[in-house]
Amino acid sequence: MGSELKYEIGQKPYIKLILHALKHKTSAVNGILVGSLGKNVEVIDIVDAVPLSHSQIGLLPTLEIALTQIEEHFGAQGLSIVGYYHANERYDNFELGNASKKIGDHICRYFAQAAVLLLDNQKLETLPKGKDRNPALRLYIRDASKNWKQAGLDGSIRLSMKEPAANVVLLDYISSEKWRDVVDFDDHLDDISNDWLNPDLVK
Repeated sequence: MGSELKYEIGQKPYIKLILHALKHKTSAVNGILVGSLGKNVEVIDIVDAVPLSHSQIGLLPTLEIALTQIEEHFGAQGLSIVGYYHANERYDNFELGNASKKIGDHICRYFAQAAVLLLDNQKLETLPKGKDRNPALRLYIRDASKNWKQAGLDGSIRLSMKEPAANVVLLDYISSEKWRDVVDFDDHLDDISNDWLNPDLVK
């Protein structure tokens, strides 16, 4: 599976994770990516994103509870945890921090080819100006030495969008301030009536 491994992200998880970041612009946010190996085993299909936190990033007990619930819910649909997403607090910070690496390592115990997606704020800001069909995300994967490296720089492993018009749809969601409706696991812990699976957020 090595060098040819590719990751495809669907419109729903892509929009959901970006709206989560936009709701909490002044803090770091994170969440879990759910999906499966595609029919072609060299493609990992990301079909949903579950917003986790905007305050307690990297708290393992909370993460464990969330991962268990995610596994139970999506396992019934034949899906599993395939990665993690993160947006840094600072707009110009493109570093994958230690907390993200540790959570990525933790998820690799479940799924060895787990992806970590880091929001690229600068790319997100330029979307309205062009017709970019690429995701405003940076893909990180673990190498043979278990170090996290940005992928796709050499063209071998890459992240692509399942729906070419996803950025256009995303801009519609942003202009209608749909990010206000995002509920993450932090919000759910504050009020358990808040559904952190966000079933109706992205149609």
